[in-house]
Amino acid sequence: MSTVVPPSTEPGTVPENEATVISGTAAGTAAGTADGKADRTAGSRPRRPRLRALDGLRLIAALSVVAFHWTGVNRYPDVLLGTPQKLIPDLHRFTAYGFLGVELFFLISGFVICMSCWGKTPRQYFTSRVVRLVPAYWVAIVLTALVVNHVTTARSMRKDLTISDVLTNFTMLQQPLGVSEVDPVYWTLWVELRFYLVFAVVVAMGLTYRRVVAFCGIWAIASVVAGKAGLPLLSTFAMPEYAPYFIAGMAMYLIYRFGVNWLLLGIVGFSWLLAQHALLGTKGSYEYGVMHHLSWTVMAGVSALAFAVVLAVAMGAFDRIQWKWLTVAGALTYPVYLLHQEIGFALIRWARLQGIGVWPALAGTLAAVLLLSWLVHRYAERPLSALLKRMLDAPGMTLGRTDPPVVRHAGTSTNTGGSSR
Repeated sequence: MSTVVPPSTEPGTVPENEATVISGTAAGTAAGTADGKADRTAGSRPRRPRLRALDGLRLIAALSVVAFHWTGVNRYPDVLLGTPQKLIPDLHRFTAYGFLGVELFFLISGFVICMSCWGKTPRQYFTSRVVRLVPAYWVAIVLTALVVNHVTTARSMRKDLTISDVLTNFTMLQQPLGVSEVDPVYWTLWVELRFYLVFAVVVAMGLTYRRVVAFCGIWAIASVVAGKAGLPLLSTFAMPEYAPYFIAGMAMYLIYRFGVNWLLLGIVGFSWLLAQHALLGTKGSYEYGVMHHLSWTVMAGVSALAFAVVLAVAMGAFDRIQWKWLTVAGALTYPVYLLHQEIGFALIRWARLQGIGVWPALAGTLAAVLLLSWLVHRYAERPLSALLKRMLDAPGMTLGRTDPPVVRHAGTSTNTGGSSR
């Protein structure tokens, strides 16, 4: 559950770090050719520049979600000591739609996961996902749980988190287990996990152009059927509300890798048609948080803009954007997403109770959350990710082995337990 209740269910998120997006092979190969030929041709071309534009888009998505929770939601007037709609109406008019940043995250995720896992084995795929998601998440759970249980936040009306609640959150499976999330924004992680599980099927078979295209088509139809089939398990993994974004992102990566064609553009366009329809279903849940009417026309327009911008990135329109600071900003988006809501609420409320104005309170809290996110990234996420990767990449160990290893010499075979003869 976000600050508003998700309709039925998940910034948020690159080789080992989705915030740092490395380009794949050059685009330009005709996608209609055979898989092997297409991959060989693409691989022989010069590498395109680093996709720092995607890092920038991740930053925009994260900040839009932050703005939504802090200034778009009217349901928690105790945070700002008044509703955003009354205190900052001009800003609220825009940030009430900031939740669409989550959809942009899913769109980018489809692109980046397909790119970063191309050519990976299932084990490498699993390792990359665990290393990417777990370290910052576990740290965020500890920090946020301390704040939720000991500081007045927007959730002060609910009972404290129990030790069992916190421990269950470490699994990322708290939502299907029916356990309260330490921070409501963690609902998006369950959406991401389901995407990873579904996509793992294609990774296991080996990623090729044709297989990814087939996967996009099958998943799109399954997501439509799931809504009417009355099969909860199918709906759980087909994700009718969010599948269009992941599917479009994967198709855009194929455009980036192999070149544009009408089939891939058709998948992107078809996905947007499904996405705009899904917005009709999610609209009500976000209206619950903002406590007033939201325009579907605005929502559909922002969604179309997000699709168009990511498609433009895939087609090379932003290759010239190579500002190095975007890589750092992209690396911070995940910690910012994990830490901003409950901790941010507590900081804003504290500042307002000290008599600080709305704008200084918001600006100071943003600076504090960015600093905390950098500290978590630099001193927790990076070293823990490296350690976790080494552990997962380590060769298997046989526990309890008592037999000494065999040492082979030229022409003889001896056991290390006896002398060489």
